Amino acid sequence: MRTKPEMMGQLRPAFSELNISEGFEFDTELVTNEIKEDCKSLLLSNEQLTTLMKDMDGAIRNGLGKDTNPSSIVKCYVTYVQDLPNGTERGKFLALDLGGTNFRVLLIELGENNYFHMDSEIFKVPAHIQTGKGSELFDHIAKCLAEFIKKHNLDNKKALPLGFTFSFPLRQVGLTKGYLNSWTKGFNCSGVVDEDVVRLLKEAIKRRKDLNLRLTAVLNDATGTLMSCAHKTRFSKNCFVGLIIGTGCNACYVEKVENAELFDGDKTKPHVIVNTEWGAFGDDGKLDAVRTKYDREIDEDSLNPGRQRFEKMISGMYMGEIVRLAIVDLANQNKLFEGRLSEQMKTKGAFGTSFVSDIEGDKANYKETLKVLSEMGINDPSLVDCANVRYICECVSRRSAHLVSAGLAALLNKMDEKSVTIGVDGSVYRFHPYFHKLMVEKTKQLTKSDIKFDLMLSEDGSGRGAALVAAVAVRDELPSMTNGFSAK
Repeated sequence: MRTKPEMMGQLRPAFSELNISEGFEFDTELVTNEIKEDCKSLLLSNEQLTTLMKDMDGAIRNGLGKDTNPSSIVKCYVTYVQDLPNGTERGKFLALDLGGTNFRVLLIELGENNYFHMDSEIFKVPAHIQTGKGSELFDHIAKCLAEFIKKHNLDNKKALPLGFTFSFPLRQVGLTKGYLNSWTKGFNCSGVVDEDVVRLLKEAIKRRKDLNLRLTAVLNDATGTLMSCAHKTRFSKNCFVGLIIGTGCNACYVEKVENAELFDGDKTKPHVIVNTEWGAFGDDGKLDAVRTKYDREIDEDSLNPGRQRFEKMISGMYMGEIVRLAIVDLANQNKLFEGRLSEQMKTKGAFGTSFVSDIEGDKANYKETLKVLSEMGINDPSLVDCANVRYICECVSRRSAHLVSAGLAALLNKMDEKSVTIGVDGSVYRFHPYFHKLMVEKTKQLTKSDIKFDLMLSEDGSGRGAALVAAVAVRDELPSMTNGFSAK
């Protein structure tokens, strides 16, 4: 699969016949009118997106308010992260990054003259553990931590600082204390919801008796991405947003302390990072006007029906399934493949989101499309079928990018900073050939004209960021070395 940077410059305008052309021109001559008509429900106008922006802005403000937070869909959890890396951090720091079926353990070393070195290893979370007992999940994590430390010959006599990225909705009450609000992304471990995940990890570490770690921070992946990009840009003070578009979708941003009414930390510092948890936007019905029958089916068949509806219209965990449901629906109406479907295409979850990226990355002759359809058991499709399938993919991914753009524009307009760097991580943003371009164009349309922004890809952002938060936490035990945000 090609990465985003390799695909830059190969973009072509699209959807001109639908009067929503914005600099893209994919060849849609072969796409049938009935497919175009059926896909209209997947295309969002600027008027619809502007309405969603207003609703998102209201939901964020409710999440920040002390009186309105309990009933708010978008919770806007305070992270208690108030300082960026400033280059004075020194030493070795561990990070644990849990956010999906795989998790990572990282070791970073910071030294003089901006010295930076990182080692990391990926571990799997078996399916039975994802939906088993919470104690089994944390015991598995502790086991993998022990393996990593042994493999890298780390000194276990002195407690190593550990930053913990926990990429699920987390209500924090301190830098080292956070309660799981709800599981997402296919996880459903018992005994964890409404519990302090730092305590659960500490207990698992203690049970092993061979680990000497000091948990200095818990954070989510969006916060880690923001911190990572702030470090990557030589301690830039205008990295105000962290954005995740991968298995899940979420954003964090820098907020004024006085606006974060639930914050009970250090109010001598003017700003704090807020984890929006905007994946839940629309769970109160605000998205109903733009949700399709495919979105409703995905939601109803999920492990958390009625929750994370915004995320389910965007993220990599669901995008491929939306495309598959549309293909099955249209084939059943004899509008694709002469009504013939394979068992693979009928199988829930069989059409991965990576297939969407592969199909849209086709340069000519539908080579990748034919390959994907063959893998799905569809042999000898017509060129019209290939064009129709690609068009469905384009509509689904374009909608995803535009929904993210609406949320991002709402944050940029609310902060009203004139120059902002947005750290972005996640497989959808990284691997989809046009997602970056789609987002930039739409966000510009929806954002105040005097606001300038840049999207920065953050490699290993969530894990690296966790180690950096741990490093900053240790650094700030010396009060003379703080370095806050420069936001107004």
